[in-house]
Amino acid sequence: MQITYERVHELFQYHNGQLMWTETRGSRAIKGDIAGYVAPDGYSRIKTDKNLYLTHRLIWLYKKGYFPENDIDHINRNPNDNRIENLREVSRQCNLRNCGNSKNNSSGVTGVYLSKRDYFWVAHICINYKDYHLGRSKDFCEAVLLRLAAEQCLGWGDCNHNTPARNYAIENCLFKPPIDPK
Repeated sequence: MQITYERVHELFQYHNGQLMWTETRGSRAIKGDIAGYVAPDGYSRIKTDKNLYLTHRLIWLYKKGYFPENDIDHINRNPNDNRIENLREVSRQCNLRNCGNSKNNSSGVTGVYLSKRDYFWVAHICINYKDYHLGRSKDFCEAVLLRLAAEQCLGWGDCNHNTPARNYAIENCLFKPPIDPK
């Protein structure tokens, strides 16, 4: 059985991205202590009422009033930063897009690599497990802009404002983001 809004408020108190026990429930759950543990994958987990929960999902329930049906994304990509302002409910696809570069990435930009055969920068993008070639260039910045243009054409900017291509383009004055009207 899934934990309820009432139960999460009974068990925990929220403070700055952490859940603290409201009462002592055993030697590992002492009133006022931070609940849970950080697993090797970097995500915090809490075991209560014989169930194991990801802390960020419990925080979502605590603050928003419902258990999320979709993924909860950590906007800044830090899996242990569970402040509510760093969390958003998104589709699985959107959550997978908000990831940094893989450990094998040598260019610093997802979807851009140097072809060792002819020393051209190649831009590509993967959509629904299919890889699409976007273009090649001797100029790294041009390849980054090809990748960024593809992300924008696909509407990925609505999902992730933090892609490596976008960040590189902004940092190197290749792209000026629109001003947020907030």
